[in-house]
Amino acid sequence: MVSGQLRPGDPFPSVRSLSKELKINPNTAHKIVAYLVNEGLLETRPGIGTVVAVLPDSSRKERTQLLGHEIEELVVEAKRLGIEKDEMLSSITAHWQRLSGADAPALSPTPANTVESSSSRKSKDGGRNDQ
Repeated sequence: MVSGQLRPGDPFPSVRSLSKELKINPNTAHKIVAYLVNEGLLETRPGIGTVVAVLPDSSRKERTQLLGHEIEELVVEAKRLGIEKDEMLSSITAHWQRLSGADAPALSPTPANTVESSSSRKSKDGGRNDQ
């Protein structure tokens, strides 16, 4: 719901189909649906069934948390490769500007603001990681 995959008014699976799809007990699926209805994330509409409720806009923090795992992987890989935080931030800024077509002039690719991916490093050194 936070990611936008389910939009307000979209039908939510029935307890029976939810329990089959997730391979869980129907009583557990019912508790999940009841909890989501109680939290205001789902609504039950007579004659229609359970649908996704209209939610307030997700907060910046909630949207950022969606990338938490990917950000952690990026930081771990950068540390493994010996890339400093300032280099990483410069590289992210350069990529962000390039991809968003920002009004600010794009940074020229230099070692200080461009970080090679591990796959491009592997191809240059024959698959070795001597760092």
